[in-house]
Amino acid sequence: MSNSWHLYKSQPSFVLGFHGTESSTVNALLSDPSKHLKQSTGKLEWLGHGIYFWENDPLRAYEWAADGNPKSKIKEPDAIGAILDLKLCLDLTTRSGLTEVAEAYSLMAKSYKELGIQLPVNAGGSDKLKRELDCQVIMAVHKYREDNGLPAYDSIRAPFREDTELYPGAGFHRRTHVQVAVRNLDCIKGYFRPIPG
Repeated sequence: MSNSWHLYKSQPSFVLGFHGTESSTVNALLSDPSKHLKQSTGKLEWLGHGIYFWENDPLRAYEWAADGNPKSKIKEPDAIGAILDLKLCLDLTTRSGLTEVAEAYSLMAKSYKELGIQLPVNAGGSDKLKRELDCQVIMAVHKYREDNGLPAYDSIRAPFREDTELYPGAGFHRRTHVQVAVRNLDCIKGYFRPIPG
């Protein structure tokens, strides 16, 4: 897998991330700076295992807490903000990031074929909300880097087109967003309560 353009994989500034969760979790994080959100480690996680944030979108984080969490109903929906330093980032808005993921898929597909195992698939409607294939490919990127002595990614960042067209014939969709998955807790510089408005 290609490792060129390494310099540009480090993000040059902070981003704001927002996470939808229980109100009690928000209060606990704000009252104790040593606490952190828990990583999602399921097999359907879009960007592999990590702590998930909506980039610059507190409203979308709150909406997800209120009605979008497929794992368990959130009783008192809330959203928390985080100041994120993405550090070494697998950024799927860049050609180098997309190329690395495509190469990981090729290696993974070859291994599965040699072992006679079916590749996992993405499912869940037109938005493919159940992303078992994508999760496995992203985890394969991390494994490849580990096995080859390359530095581990601290975070993953990707755009997602979601929901219906914003208007008839639009190339924009109603809930398109940028998602960030944090793997390294050092990326999280602090939590804050978003100001509504």
